[in-house]
Amino acid sequence: MNKSNSLLIVAALAAVLYSCGGNENATTPAIGEEPKSMVADAETYDPKRGEGEFNAENVKIGSTLDAAMASKGEAIAGTKCTSCHKTSDEKLVGPGWKGVTARRTPYWIMNFITNPDPMIDKDPQVQAQLELCLVRMPNQGLAGEDARDIVEFMRKNDGIK
Repeated sequence: MNKSNSLLIVAALAAVLYSCGGNENATTPAIGEEPKSMVADAETYDPKRGEGEFNAENVKIGSTLDAAMASKGEAIAGTKCTSCHKTSDEKLVGPGWKGVTARRTPYWIMNFITNPDPMIDKDPQVQAQLELCLVRMPNQGLAGEDARDIVEFMRKNDGIK
């Protein structure tokens, strides 16, 4: 390897190491400690509802699966979601979807799908997940109806019939 190639490799490595440097002011929570939110108004944030237009009053979920909605949701997820999420519990880029409907309310999921940035900034559990995944979920620009269809597909994935 010649001298100019060696210098180029060293410079690229230095740039990568510099760009991966952390914020000296950032703190990682101790084991068993809840992560702290990065925003000042997090006290008003409801971690069961999330941040957005959806709540228990305007999102109604039936006890049985709506197969047509689940089918639409599967198609949308195939285009917008499955490049980063698996339907198992295995992490790809983002966390796996298995069991998500048991852990989160439907309106929380819909708020996160349609409005991820404020929730990433305010929700301590989402921030902890971000530390594991290292990639913020992008806003896919999905409408509420699309998010509702995806929730129904997630319910199907979790065994709701």
